[in-house]
Amino acid sequence: MDLASARLWVQRWRWYERNSLPWNRARIHYELASRRAFARWPLEGNVLEALRDGRLQIGEHVLLEPGVWLTAPAPGRITIGSGSFLNRNVMVAALELVEIGSHCMFANGCFITDANHRFDDPDRPVPWQGFTGRGPTRIGDNVWCGANVVVTGGVQIGERCVIGANAVVTQDLPPFSVAVGAPAKVLRTITYA
Repeated sequence: MDLASARLWVQRWRWYERNSLPWNRARIHYELASRRAFARWPLEGNVLEALRDGRLQIGEHVLLEPGVWLTAPAPGRITIGSGSFLNRNVMVAALELVEIGSHCMFANGCFITDANHRFDDPDRPVPWQGFTGRGPTRIGDNVWCGANVVVTGGVQIGERCVIGANAVVTQDLPPFSVAVGAPAKVLRTITYA
């Protein structure tokens, strides 16, 4: 490996491993503690940069389990309301805006985004084509998403919805809905006696 290749490799390593560098890990914990939130390691994505820029807003008592991945390249924003719980390997990616309400619960492997990969240019590899958005994704308060739920761009999920495991939410869901399937369909409305 020549010197230029070695420098490029180190640059990439520092970028991809930036959260696990001891000084950045301490900074992330400090930023979360100042918000009365907590993360179990590893925490992936551009978390420190987004927290410091105000593009990642995390409410009190939010808990992020190992492998949570939060990415919001500028000007993208993510907000997570107080008391929400993101279980292992939950991924949140914002091109523009992803809002998660208070007291939401996401089981293992959920993916929430407001964007899709472009694939319309036949002369460029898909990873080089960037992203396209469908507008903000908003999830209301007290929403529970089962394991491996996918929430696509431009979707609004009303408060107190329950979304079954492996569902793919491609359209808005009204409040108090129980939805399952790919694409997710409302099975029934939750009522309280």
